[in-house]
Amino acid sequence: MKPRSDGGPVSRTSLAELAALFFRLGATAFGGPAAHIAMMRDEVVHRRGWLSDEHFLDLLGATNLIPGPNSTEMAIHVGWARRRWAGLVVAGVSFIVPAMVMTGALGWGYVRYGKLPQTAALLWGVKPVILAVVVQAIWKLAPVAARTWSLRGLGVAALAAAACGLDELAILFGAGVVAVTMRRLARRDAGRLSQLLPAVPVAAAAAAAATVTLSGLFWVFVKIGSVLFGSGYVLLAFLRADLVQRLRWLTETQLIDAIAAGQVTPGPVFTTATFIGYLLAGPAGALIATAGIFLPAFVFVALSGPLVPRLRASPVAGAFLDGVNVASLALMAVVTAQLGRAAVVDVPTALLAIAAAVALLRFKVNSTWLVLAGAAVGLAAHLIR
Repeated sequence: MKPRSDGGPVSRTSLAELAALFFRLGATAFGGPAAHIAMMRDEVVHRRGWLSDEHFLDLLGATNLIPGPNSTEMAIHVGWARRRWAGLVVAGVSFIVPAMVMTGALGWGYVRYGKLPQTAALLWGVKPVILAVVVQAIWKLAPVAARTWSLRGLGVAALAAAACGLDELAILFGAGVVAVTMRRLARRDAGRLSQLLPAVPVAAAAAAAATVTLSGLFWVFVKIGSVLFGSGYVLLAFLRADLVQRLRWLTETQLIDAIAAGQVTPGPVFTTATFIGYLLAGPAGALIATAGIFLPAFVFVALSGPLVPRLRASPVAGAFLDGVNVASLALMAVVTAQLGRAAVVDVPTALLAIAAAVALLRFKVNSTWLVLAGAAVGLAAHLIR
């Protein structure tokens, strides 16, 4: 059965069908948001005919104009398109749960066995690979995000602001506002734009570590889920600023271990929050952190779903997104350099990071296989020693 020409559903999809499809995708979709979305398109457009190509592209455009995890938001959008409120919840939760369970299990293992030499050896090999994966993401996204000289200049300004310690939110939203303004002033003197750059310095770190509470944990992740634009790897910058620098709930090493756990499991990278929640407050913390970081995605999709055609056609929204995307890349670059100190600790880890980057960029090796290979190299190095 083919979809209607307006992209709407032709028949009522059962909640069981939605749950089965997105649970399977959540349990098997490795490779990051782009791979997840490609798999969803194959299933809901070509195999099942639930949506037309045009409708699917409209939904994809909408996910790029709201904060949150793109692939999870696409799952929620499909659920909304087929069964409205019930479908929105069922599709989103089904996609999230498999990755949450697997990442939570890794969190349990890390808390219980994280100090054992074998576990340390595995992470020794995984961390440089994770850095290479982030570098590859930046390399792929840069030509798309910084496609004009004005956006490249804005990216350099955002990079400098991030390196100087300005707040991530100020950088992202400031860049969006500047990009909108640049669009409006495109025919005027470009020299006047320097007066429009944001200058909102924010204190970086607290003087002492704050006490971990479930309510505090929930609101930290709600805030991150509410404002995070760009690739899931921009999550690194937000987590580091809040949990490492400001609250001091995590160390640099624990943060990159959490990112590794989110990368090695299928489904959304945002389930890194599950690992961190377990690390800080056990099973309750894992559930609270997961709920906090994904809750905004459900809200934003519910609010933006009816407005998809207008959002996609708006030149102002498109310009704002251009600025946010290029600033997101700048944040990714700065935080990758900072976390590199915790991952590249000797010559072998440096060689491992370089080899992983070459494999990703030159030979297009799947990042999941590289992460597993890094773990194997770490374990082998430990056994040899």
